[in-house]
Amino acid sequence: MKLEYVLPSEIEQRSFAIIAQELGGRDIPEEIRPVVMRAIHTTADFDYADNLRFSPGAVQIALDCIRSGVLFVTDTNMALAGINKAALARHGCEAVCFMADPDIAAAAKANSTTRAAASVDKAAALGRPVIYAVGNAPTALIRICELHAAGIFRPALVIGMPVGFVNVVQSKELLTASGIPCIAAMGRKGGSNVAAAVCNALLYMADGKKQG
Repeated sequence: MKLEYVLPSEIEQRSFAIIAQELGGRDIPEEIRPVVMRAIHTTADFDYADNLRFSPGAVQIALDCIRSGVLFVTDTNMALAGINKAALARHGCEAVCFMADPDIAAAAKANSTTRAAASVDKAAALGRPVIYAVGNAPTALIRICELHAAGIFRPALVIGMPVGFVNVVQSKELLTASGIPCIAAMGRKGGSNVAAAVCNALLYMADGKKQG
């Protein structure tokens, strides 16, 4: 069997067409549809049509923040690597991950906590609007919620996509009940690739780019 070479832009276009076809007539609100479509595109997993939870106005909050040059903070360097840097630059945004910083390792050791939780403390201390994208560590979501409840940290949006089995489901439930603007993948599924995909979907929406 001989396969044709397809250019990357056409691959994406065809992929979104296939996703739309397989979703059939499902009524996904236009406001959230690009995020759902890109999560499915990234994972080939149609469960994301059901398990993505959006707090009221979450997408519009994200778009307003992006257009004001928000800082994206991720809990893994893998998620950081997956965020489109050109799209960030178009809006004057930045993206960082503190997990490998020496001061984070020291703080986690001193406080008998995780580097993910220590990274949240560092982000909170910045005193600037933040979109926090979590693709791995439930402890990051837990710490965000703790600091939010204490009035210490008010992230503009939290993208809650940790994956796994220990405290994953519970941390997402904590996030969605916290009142923090959020987009969360309920249940066990998620990952750094999905967190980055959601960030990119929002950045492309801020560009006015059609997705799917």
